[in-house]
Amino acid sequence: MKAEDLDKKFDAGEDISQYLNWDKAVRPGLEQRRVNVDLPIWMINSLDVEAKRVGVTRQSVVKVWLAERLKAEQVAAPDR
Repeated sequence: MKAEDLDKKFDAGEDISQYLNWDKAVRPGLEQRRVNVDLPIWMINSLDVEAKRVGVTRQSVVKVWLAERLKAEQVAAPDR
């Protein structure tokens, strides 16, 4: 199938999932890379309390908070 035909089906609201190879799908800019950060115990404990409160993992809390802060910084200083 040509890309133009696939685009037309997508734009028409048709289900195009049968034409996609999900095993090779990637989300550009969302690749993961492991980093290590040393934190004081009180901070880890506070993260754990928050994670338990909202029902997610500590890692999820850290990711969400970092993303929120980075977006806020980009809005505050878009020239950077």
